[in-house]
Amino acid sequence: MAEEVITSLEEVTPAWLTGVLANSGVLTRGSVTTVDVETGGGNWSTHAKLALRYAEGVQGALPQRLFLKMVKTDGGDGAFGPSEVTYYTRDYVDVDEALLVRCYDAAYSEAQRRYHLLLDDLSATHCEAYRKMPTLAYGLALADGLAAMHARWWGAQRLAEAEGPLPNAEHIQRFVAVAAPGVGPILNHFSQELEPHWPDAMRTLYTQHPPAMIARTRDDNGFTLIHGDAGPYNILVPRQGERPLYLIDRQPFAWSLTTWLGVYDLAFAIAIHWDVAIRRALEVPILRHYHDQLLKKGVLGYPWERLWDDYRLSVAMGVYVATAYCRRGVNARAMPYWMPKLKRALTACDDLDCSELW
Repeated sequence: MAEEVITSLEEVTPAWLTGVLANSGVLTRGSVTTVDVETGGGNWSTHAKLALRYAEGVQGALPQRLFLKMVKTDGGDGAFGPSEVTYYTRDYVDVDEALLVRCYDAAYSEAQRRYHLLLDDLSATHCEAYRKMPTLAYGLALADGLAAMHARWWGAQRLAEAEGPLPNAEHIQRFVAVAAPGVGPILNHFSQELEPHWPDAMRTLYTQHPPAMIARTRDDNGFTLIHGDAGPYNILVPRQGERPLYLIDRQPFAWSLTTWLGVYDLAFAIAIHWDVAIRRALEVPILRHYHDQLLKKGVLGYPWERLWDDYRLSVAMGVYVATAYCRRGVNARAMPYWMPKLKRALTACDDLDCSELW
């Protein structure tokens, strides 16, 4: 990857944009003459919306609005590397159904601990998924895209090509250990919010579920590159209709599981973010469709029963996601955000008898 990373908006000139768009093949003649900038920011990034104007006689696809994302990779929760750049430039460039926003330029610098992405600005046509009620059509669209992406790197042999080996026991234990300190503060201060059996279920899960995760890695069928954070804030949905969807912000930390069971991305999206009644009504048809799409894309030897167990194993990981919010102590301020996730994850564990797996 190139190391010519954009670090300030002063570098985003008409000349730079002309070169980038010409290199990407969308500007075949002429130049960008002006660019208007609207700035913003996220948890780990600075971003800007760019409105472009072109010279007379210009030719090409000519995108009118672009989105520039500039990231410092040494965030507060631990450094993260080039994953988001490879997401757009390597991992799925040959997957037509991938849920990716079009990328015109990307660069990562290990020395600078920075990267940038230049993407289509879809704000006129799309919004974050949390703004719309989940439907079966939405779930099937998500399953289609994830199946296409997951099938691309399915199994240990393909993961080796992507330099994404299966996680070992140490990595899995480190992943769990990040969230484990949150159990005590939650049970000490918020147990009245939980069902009576849930405190013991949480303690048992933290003891017995990680060995089940480790044991599952003995068979590579089911493992692939995952997004890992496929929640409603990272999925863009059409303001009208259900397709196309886009999955953004793949920014794993060093302790994250970047290769894991593919169905985890669906478990993350459905089990800890959807209303319980909607999840109960829709999860099986969505998972059936996901399984059918995997088979159509060449995945072999992965029966429905194995996928269902993998989903249940992954649903339980939602407890880690929720308890991590309190890993540094009581987090009452964010309670409206993490407590519903915890309740949904634990309810799903009850509904699906997840504890049978450990």
